[in-house]
Amino acid sequence: MTSSSTDVLAAGRRVIRREADALDILADTLGESFSAALDLLLAANGRVIVSGMGKSGHIARKIAATFASTGTPAHFVHPAEASHGDLGMVAKGDVLIVLSNSGETPELADMVAHSRRFGIPLIGIAGREGSTLLRQSDVAILLPEAPEACETGIVPTTSTTMTLALGDALAVVLMEHRAFTPEHFRLFHPGGKLGARLLKVRDLMHADPPLVRETARMSETLLVMSQKGFGVVGVTDAAGLLRGIVTDGDLRRHMDGLLSLTAGEVMTPAPKTIGCDALAVEALAQMNDSKITCLLVTDGEKSRAAGILHIHDCLRAGVA
Repeated sequence: MTSSSTDVLAAGRRVIRREADALDILADTLGESFSAALDLLLAANGRVIVSGMGKSGHIARKIAATFASTGTPAHFVHPAEASHGDLGMVAKGDVLIVLSNSGETPELADMVAHSRRFGIPLIGIAGREGSTLLRQSDVAILLPEAPEACETGIVPTTSTTMTLALGDALAVVLMEHRAFTPEHFRLFHPGGKLGARLLKVRDLMHADPPLVRETARMSETLLVMSQKGFGVVGVTDAAGLLRGIVTDGDLRRHMDGLLSLTAGEVMTPAPKTIGCDALAVEALAQMNDSKITCLLVTDGEKSRAAGILHIHDCLRAGVA
């Protein structure tokens, strides 16, 4: 490694460690203002409006997106656009979160004034004690003093990292207070890999599973297997309770006089099943572990089949 490469790595590590140190300070200094901000957010019956200018605006957009994806209606309002009509997007019942490292950003003045005029709760986050934003806020969260990551100390780096982490903390704690579950999260993330991993078995299963009675002749059983196309058939007793499964392997093991036998005589008892409310990724793991391609799905009573899931159903949905 050359000397220049060593210098570059050292500089990169210095930046990251400086920001990491600032986050430690932020965590240690988090106080009553954080709790008060959470109380305002919990009490709101409207939306969370997040705003900021410049780099703070980029952080504000991400914070608003995090709130929205975790069950709290939220959106970003650009402060300059707010002064030209978008103040109408901020109404009674909302809570306004405004970010400004200096606390004196002039473009925020109209938003702050609007919140005061209409009694809209304002949470101000800034890095300067006694700044206009913090003095006007219902809840003022002061970022601790920490040097920016650059050696000149002028590029917003450490300050924006702390603000982003603070926004994440508010969103996650709010989510936990509202008992936001993975099922809720899936509703807001139906697409992509994340949505696929949170799909439930009931979302992918076929609701008309191949089933025959224990007393069914194998000629009938083979017909059902062929019609359904899963290569298996579940076997139930007279009460409809699941007793076994007939697979291709069972057919091969009973080739001698197969058509003279019943499904109950050929089946493998106590088949592997999965509940319809289980995650599809769990079903895929079970099929992989057992080296099988299908699972009978149960609903409520473990011994009643409500559907069937094929490994291809999981793969087509992107569950992997």
